[in-house]
Amino acid sequence: MNRTIFFDPCCPQPYDTRTLQNQAMGGSEATLARIADSLGALVVQHNRTETWGRYGPPVPQPAIERVVVNRDSRALPMVRKLYPHARVYLWLHDRVEPRSRRARWLASTASLLRETAAHIVCVSDFQRRGVESTLRSIGVHDGVRASTIYNPVNVTLPPGDAVIDPDTIVYFSSPNKGLKLALDVFRAMRARIPALRLLVANPGYRTEGSIDIEGVQDLGAQPQHQLHAHVRGALATLAPNWRIPETFGLVFAESLALGTPVLTHDCGAALEVIGDPQQVLRFPWTGRVYEAVLAELSPRWRRVPAIAAARLGLFDVYIERIQSWRSGRRPHVSADPRFQLTRVTEQWRSLLGVVL
Repeated sequence: MNRTIFFDPCCPQPYDTRTLQNQAMGGSEATLARIADSLGALVVQHNRTETWGRYGPPVPQPAIERVVVNRDSRALPMVRKLYPHARVYLWLHDRVEPRSRRARWLASTASLLRETAAHIVCVSDFQRRGVESTLRSIGVHDGVRASTIYNPVNVTLPPGDAVIDPDTIVYFSSPNKGLKLALDVFRAMRARIPALRLLVANPGYRTEGSIDIEGVQDLGAQPQHQLHAHVRGALATLAPNWRIPETFGLVFAESLALGTPVLTHDCGAALEVIGDPQQVLRFPWTGRVYEAVLAELSPRWRRVPAIAAARLGLFDVYIERIQSWRSGRRPHVSADPRFQLTRVTEQWRSLLGVVL
């Protein structure tokens, strides 16, 4: 019996392997399911009431030897009660910096982190540096270690001989990760390239509302295999996110594995994951001012200022890059071996000491 549990104390709704195959899912939930399934580990969710296979509700299991707590250290008291003899691992997916809200979460459980000698797993070196600074700031760095294990990418549609549509670009992130800016950029692109269209999809746990913009097709929430088919045939993935730095960026890694280059900003772990400066743009101070002023406006009310910004050249760098890729200078990209599911699973197995 595998005596390892992945404990999710904050998922919006229960999920399991079937969800991964049939529904849209958030990146951290999809990643947890893939790793737990690969390890043959149990999965417990705070809001689950029924058992399906290895997925079940929280009940006392004193024989459990290892617990991986997903995202929120505030679940540690419950975890210690349910699994009193287990070694504790805390798997963080979000950005944690000293004095941030999530740093306060860690600080509130500092004694338990030290008592259990918890090991913190980060999803990028960028994220880990912030976590280590936070551990120092709350005084537990001498007893709590942090290490990096990248998220896995499991793409069932390899690039192969995919037919690329030079008139299609895609956005498939949560709407709060740059969708409004992406729509402004697309308006400017389409003014120069009238045939261009933008496909928009999201994991399903946030919505932006109706998107009534010429050339934009809102696909809504889609299972990953369906979404990947769209990405595989697109010219590029547009991800102009700089306000919420990606701690990993599953969108980046999946897009590259599908053979589709990404157009994003040098923010968070973007360059660490993508590795190609041609796909990672610097976000100018003028863009930061633009976004700060318009952040709370809906896409509909951003139309006029977006047109003015386009005339001032704010979006020219995006347009020039897409025009270049359309004319034959599109980067050749492929799956990064660092993110192979088998490799990542082996790193988890080594960390946890799981023998199958």
